[in-house]
Amino acid sequence: MLDAALKTQLQGYLDHVKLPFEIVASLDDSASSAEMRELLQEIAGMCDRITLRTDGSDARKPSFLLRRTGSEQSLRFAAIPLGHEFTSLVLALLWTGGHPPKVEAAQIDAVKALDGDFDFEVYMSLSCHNCPDVVQALSLMAIQNPRIRTTVIDGGLFQAEVESREIMAVPSVWLNGQPFASGRMSLEEIVAKLDTGAAAREAKKLDAEAPYDVLIIGGGPAGAAAAVYAARKGIRTAVAAERFGGQVNDTLGIENYISVSKTDGPKFVAALEAHVKDYAVDIHNLQRAEKLVPATEPGGLIQVQLANGATLKGKTVILSTGARWRNVGVPGEVEYKNKGVAYCPHCDGPLFKGKPVAVIGGGNSGVEAAIDLAGIVKHVTLLEFGAELRADAVLVKKLESLPNVTIIKNAQTTEFTGTAGKLDGLNYTDRVSGAAKRVDVEGCFVQIGLVPNTEWLRGTVELSRHGEIIVDAKGATSVPGVFAAGDVTTVPFKQIVIAAGDGAKAALGAFDHLMRS
Repeated sequence: MLDAALKTQLQGYLDHVKLPFEIVASLDDSASSAEMRELLQEIAGMCDRITLRTDGSDARKPSFLLRRTGSEQSLRFAAIPLGHEFTSLVLALLWTGGHPPKVEAAQIDAVKALDGDFDFEVYMSLSCHNCPDVVQALSLMAIQNPRIRTTVIDGGLFQAEVESREIMAVPSVWLNGQPFASGRMSLEEIVAKLDTGAAAREAKKLDAEAPYDVLIIGGGPAGAAAAVYAARKGIRTAVAAERFGGQVNDTLGIENYISVSKTDGPKFVAALEAHVKDYAVDIHNLQRAEKLVPATEPGGLIQVQLANGATLKGKTVILSTGARWRNVGVPGEVEYKNKGVAYCPHCDGPLFKGKPVAVIGGGNSGVEAAIDLAGIVKHVTLLEFGAELRADAVLVKKLESLPNVTIIKNAQTTEFTGTAGKLDGLNYTDRVSGAAKRVDVEGCFVQIGLVPNTEWLRGTVELSRHGEIIVDAKGATSVPGVFAAGDVTTVPFKQIVIAAGDGAKAALGAFDHLMRS
């Protein structure tokens, strides 16, 4: 089942198991059950503290339960957790076996303190790079709190269940039989959503913070670099981010960051956060900025009002709020989001196995998505607004060689349509002939670029016609003491390495401003 390299790796991890536990498998005569049995036998054979039973009676087959001896924990995998979820399996085994998680004690205490009975079901796909964070967070919660049950379900393995619940995007989390959340979420985010008093307590804490020398809004590569450069100057520094790591969290492969030949978004974000934490930087995560209030006098404090009601203050502020996926902006897009309209082909592609799908966008991201999907789905129709595809020539050549791909140029999408709450196609206009046309698909992946997160800044700092923050050579904006960096600015070429450099430059610009004022 496991190749030699994975066996060696897993054996090394299982040496850290301290407490005995059992794996209880519920199996039938299917090929997937045979595959699961083989995997579990290999795992149990590597550690004498693990006992395998195959007499489980769970309705989902194949599946297996992890249960520490004498414990009430309930963590079940209705999946063969390989691919992106192999790490989730390893961590679940280690945590069940008493190995301490690398999670802050305050977060563990918050999980243990949750009052209520929570039965989570998380639907994922083995090719989804956003799913492991959610799977691992909910697995840890089930191990730490006996009133929390977690079942991890591979949507590709239980397609009938996925279709009956109309799940068309992963990760998708259900709580006590009802939809709870979709998309990537951290342990901190899940606990905050369950603990309704957390926001008020956090707001009170933030309001009490003394003013910072440099207050950074946004925690992507630009914000992280700004934090490191500012903190190295020995000045009081903080990062307030809606989601530390920003858009990079949703990036699959990173192969062009100089000195790092290959990594992925989650690993890169973890490295960013670890580097920032090497310095005396206050990180305020899950904080969305709503208003910037400039200083009322030279040298005065700049205020940033947060969605939870708190206000943070800084002598200087660096705006690095990044960008988000651009919507098509036509009827039906909001209605069928996560019901056929999707934005992450790597995450949600397996849910459309054997079905016809569309991709909107002929740039690199759109063409790459179409190529990836062509190996999974029945047929891919790529629609490009312009007269030619804008992707690199090597990608276009690959796309054109695929037999189950249709390329439509000069196509302006006008509407997403659906039946019974699910996408059934899209309408478009041929920009040459003016004719109205249609494509019948069950999924559509939108890949048309990014839009800067600056709505909250309108009327405060000068923006370009595209909504980007206008900056000078030092990252300074039109407001004294306010700087900006990364994808949110007018700096061309939205790349991670460029954002990181901009963050460093903005921090140095802010420090220079402090020295002069």
